[in-house]
Amino acid sequence: MTILPDPAASQALLIGVHDYESMPALPAVERNLTGLTEAFTDPELWGLPPAHCVALSQPPSAQDVLDTLSRVALRATDTLVVYYAGHGLIDPYSDELYLALPGSDQERLYSALPFEWVRRAVLDPRIGARHKVVILDCCYSGRALLGGMSGTTQVADHALIDGTSLMAASAQTRKALSPPGEEFTAFSGELITALTEGIADGPPLLDMQTLYRHLYTALAAKARPLPQQRNRNTGGLIALARNRAHADHIAHRPQPPVEPPSPQAEPSPSPSPSPSPSPSPQPQPHPHPRPRPQTPTPQQPPTPHAARAADGQAANSPGSSASVRTRTIAVVSAALLVAGISTTVALLNGAQGESDDGKSKDGVTEATYNAAVGHILKPRGGKGGTLKFVGSTDADSWDPQRGYYTFVANFARYYTRQLVTYDPTPKGTVLTPDLATSKATITDHGRTYTYTLRKGVTWEDGSPVTSEDIKYGIERLWATDVITGGPSYLRETLDPEGTYRGPYKDRSAKGLTAIETRGPGTIVFKLPRPNGDFEQMLAMIAASPVKKDQDTKAKYGLRPFSSGPYKFRSYQPGKSLELVRNPHWQPWSDPIRNALPEAIRVRITGDQNSVDSSLTSGDGDLALGTAGLGPATRARVLSDRDLNKNLDTPRSGLVRYAAFPQTVQPMGNVHCRKAVAYAADRRSLQTAFGGTAAGGDLAPSLLPPGIKGAEPTFDPYGVLKNRGEPDLTKARDELKKCGRPNGFPTTIAVRNDRPSDNDAAEALTSALARIGIKAEVERFDGARMPTIVGAPNEVRKRGYGIVIASWGADFPTGQAFWRPLVDSRMRLPSGNFNQAEVDSPTLDRLLDKAVAETDPNTAGETYEEINHKVSGEAYYLPFVYGKYVSWRSPRLTDVHVADVYGGYDYVRLGVRGA
Repeated sequence: MTILPDPAASQALLIGVHDYESMPALPAVERNLTGLTEAFTDPELWGLPPAHCVALSQPPSAQDVLDTLSRVALRATDTLVVYYAGHGLIDPYSDELYLALPGSDQERLYSALPFEWVRRAVLDPRIGARHKVVILDCCYSGRALLGGMSGTTQVADHALIDGTSLMAASAQTRKALSPPGEEFTAFSGELITALTEGIADGPPLLDMQTLYRHLYTALAAKARPLPQQRNRNTGGLIALARNRAHADHIAHRPQPPVEPPSPQAEPSPSPSPSPSPSPSPQPQPHPHPRPRPQTPTPQQPPTPHAARAADGQAANSPGSSASVRTRTIAVVSAALLVAGISTTVALLNGAQGESDDGKSKDGVTEATYNAAVGHILKPRGGKGGTLKFVGSTDADSWDPQRGYYTFVANFARYYTRQLVTYDPTPKGTVLTPDLATSKATITDHGRTYTYTLRKGVTWEDGSPVTSEDIKYGIERLWATDVITGGPSYLRETLDPEGTYRGPYKDRSAKGLTAIETRGPGTIVFKLPRPNGDFEQMLAMIAASPVKKDQDTKAKYGLRPFSSGPYKFRSYQPGKSLELVRNPHWQPWSDPIRNALPEAIRVRITGDQNSVDSSLTSGDGDLALGTAGLGPATRARVLSDRDLNKNLDTPRSGLVRYAAFPQTVQPMGNVHCRKAVAYAADRRSLQTAFGGTAAGGDLAPSLLPPGIKGAEPTFDPYGVLKNRGEPDLTKARDELKKCGRPNGFPTTIAVRNDRPSDNDAAEALTSALARIGIKAEVERFDGARMPTIVGAPNEVRKRGYGIVIASWGADFPTGQAFWRPLVDSRMRLPSGNFNQAEVDSPTLDRLLDKAVAETDPNTAGETYEEINHKVSGEAYYLPFVYGKYVSWRSPRLTDVHVADVYGGYDYVRLGVRGA
């Protein structure tokens, strides 16, 4: 559990170099030492006796540092803290980190202190400290700049100290800043502020993991270098201070200790509000974290993006459990709120799907928690007003053939239409006609699809939408040198050999021969091979019509020409978008879109905190995207009875899981994989992602609800039966079967830009340690995901036996879900999503059978069989079926969650008042 280290048995050494002979001075470093000394010795925070907190400023030599470190470390029996601030230097040959001393410079590395020497000093077997914390405030850019600290390359991997927590001020090649005019350096300033002022909605004790998440968010909000953290065993649970902002601290202020203070240990705090991190602590390039697959073609999808908590026990010895579940009790009280564990939210959780206004089977008139999940909240709203979206990130493109973000697919229906779309009710994912008068007439053994268009469908200039417009819009997908970034499903299904060149290069009268137009009102698709999900592909916005004489090619996303109820009035990329009514749209021609608001406005803030503020203050009606509320706002509104009625917890459509690359031993052995599956503490993993509300439901198998073939009760590893608890007996039996009875070492790969994924990696590490599996956590640059964990050769080279990932289908069928994950023919050298490297002829044959099946129920039976085989081989370890906490304005009417979009159905929404 998280407890405050005994100040009488703990020691801190604070090393700082603020003045150099041949490098820029860093005057803020001197103030860092003063600020940290005051924080550590404050009796209301930690209360280290002054003699136990040694500030070593301007050490003249490496020997002075190491001698002092040795003296200080040998006196510590509970916790040792070592801090360094100053310039960082890197050996260009060995990539080794050096801590600069007053006489150091890049040309004379021998005058600096190798960090390896510090590491060895802390690892000295004579040191009796149970816990060790190392904090480095220096950068790794290889240059010394005025106002910055110098060095190169990421060094967290070089800096690992077993059984400790290491926190570094910056990642990769960015400088760790010392902003001119500020009292402290950027990183240390946020650390000192957190220690001395506390963290609002934080846990009673500020442990290293809580501090890291807070610093990450605070620095990201200021566009400053982001910190790194590595924890070994219980390192993330080491606390450095009481949380001054926590209610318990105010009610129970400790008495100033006398020197030496008597040994003390705080009891384990009971669950209380503490922040759970958001899906990402910084603005996400992809507002919906759903990865985007493509079948094997040269063009790759956009880099995928992808929530957190814990309860349980912890121990100090490496061989005993150090589960993040322990940290749940002390750290994740906001996650407890999010998970519905507090009294307030426990009462609220019963509201999901239970609200009833007594008037409509699917409608409710009173806003309550989760009222828009499974129901239409405030149905039959009137026309008028302005609907206001606010988002942290702009669209990848508003061009329907280029947009791939989930929220773009949802929003673009305001100005685009498709032949078929999804039934506009809360009940799910049934296809229904849109531009067409009916679903397709399917002939030729599933290879020919024929549609008749509705009458009265017009463009914004009043001209009719024709079959030629639909064909031309789809043909644009082949112009991959101009129309980049969109999905490839239609290309691969209609032209698998890639013979068509696209409408900008092909000047023939026929164009794409797989599509025929028989007059303006009939369109026919001829597939080379049957594909039972072809209509699902036509429901994507990539199949939207485009009027040829309005096509501005690569610039079309700046001003698409509307076939829907709204048209573009203005657009400033990265800032704002406004839609107004299309006067030529006829309501009787459109059974899908309500078109209630007079105007629709989007404001892009670039920052999640400002999005949350806009929503809760009433400046925005709902978020553009499905990232959900950030941790602080989420905890606050969930526990407020006046605000939580504006919240829903939709399914995101994502499954969060671990993949086991089979080419990295011993993961090629099914029994080794099963040992991990049985040993995993699913409850801790659920908590790491945010609990039941913000993280999701326990996932007994990989295939999520809402896709035919999913079985809610299929529980091959006893996840539901055991309520997420591990089955250590079966785990040890599987270890024996795989020939590793005492466990084995492995490496867990996790993105460095997702705190919740990192917490999950820690939770998994702690759980596996209980059966002797020694897992190292290695963080990689999230922006390089396709070329690191998406590159099988790189995975093998790095020895990643476990990869933390997430996945969501582009359309709600087994084909879209399973093929990228288990089809051996979709394993790509880069951008690969089959990270388990599944190579099963049986699964390939089953996939082909299901894809060719036109009856979705029959196909679902095959996808169910695939789910059983994938579970039986333990290629993947599913954690949770993702959810998030979403805010809706009290002004909104006709609100319901559409599972296919992972959030609210935008085109049905109305607002009350201007």
